[in-house]
Amino acid sequence: MHVAFYAPMKSPDHPVPSGDRRMAQLLIRALGLAGHRVSLASRLRSYDGTGSAAVQRRIRANAWRLAARYAAQRRADPPDLWFTYHCYHKAPDHLGPQVADALGIPFVVADASVAPKQAAGPWAEGHTAANAAILRADRVIAFDPLDVPCVAALRAGRADVVTLPPLADRPSGGAGARAAARRDLARALGLDPAMPWLVATAMMRPGAKCASYRLLASALRYLANRRWALLVAGDGAARAEVEAAFAGLEPVRFLGRLGGAAVRRLHAAADLAAWPALDEAYCMALVEAQAAGLPVVAGARPGIAAVVEDGKTGCLTPVGDEAAFARAIAALLDDPARRSAMAAAAASAAHRFDLPAAARRLDEVLASVRR
Repeated sequence: MHVAFYAPMKSPDHPVPSGDRRMAQLLIRALGLAGHRVSLASRLRSYDGTGSAAVQRRIRANAWRLAARYAAQRRADPPDLWFTYHCYHKAPDHLGPQVADALGIPFVVADASVAPKQAAGPWAEGHTAANAAILRADRVIAFDPLDVPCVAALRAGRADVVTLPPLADRPSGGAGARAAARRDLARALGLDPAMPWLVATAMMRPGAKCASYRLLASALRYLANRRWALLVAGDGAARAEVEAAFAGLEPVRFLGRLGGAAVRRLHAAADLAAWPALDEAYCMALVEAQAAGLPVVAGARPGIAAVVEDGKTGCLTPVGDEAAFARAIAALLDDPARRSAMAAAAASAAHRFDLPAAARRLDEVLASVRR
């Protein structure tokens, strides 16, 4: 079928990389693998990070004009289904409900979340719009189990919230590609390939991302007597603050913003992914790290616990506990055999996230709502 795809938070071809953009790209690829033709319905970004009611109203008015134009242009040859990825109070979907009603097509929302406390807050306008879209959707796909109770409650107990694992690319090339990636990075970054390499991949934004970086830096200070290197992939407005948090820690290498292929090479070269994941859902970087066969140390949020098997593919620690985070990293640094076993388990479990499996699951969801 022809699927009209829309990502109100960040378009899949947005110039700034992020987990959100990556997930949108992977969803489009998975839908294509399932045999569907996917078109990008709009690049409109409905995100408002300021909590301004006036901004949210302007976004809504513009979106409604675009929705009317799209419906008019497509009336003679409408898509078979509208698919929205990531709808919440800061980035609601104003387009999908309008277009679906105007063209009489099914409407699916993936990665929706409902935050009741925002009903009377600065994002009240966005909260109302996001809830309207989630309520209107013919089917809702959840990647984070923490989202399910509030979404299901909004939809009055309708048994049509489908929980799916997030998606990830599984790198190819095997041991030879890993050895080559490690050799090349060791030479380029002046690192000892014999010491364990930790990797952290995240945008450097104020708020939760920056707080996670600070916690990671604090945890690594407990490990000054051990041999390790940290490779950081990411950039953003808080880069100076992030780099300051790691001052005096060595060796730490800041690699800047990397594309998907470069991140996969980084994962192939590393030994362990470490990320506190404060106030995050499933965290695309950790999903992709495991898909590359990396064990993970992360905070035990519900979404993270749904994708990291504690004690098998990684270690989960109490959220925000830097000492516990440090102990978990230390335990894996000190036990190469356990680290290797977790790496093998992560690689073995990666089929949960791969695109062919996602394509089959998404196709089942779309088939269930096709009219």
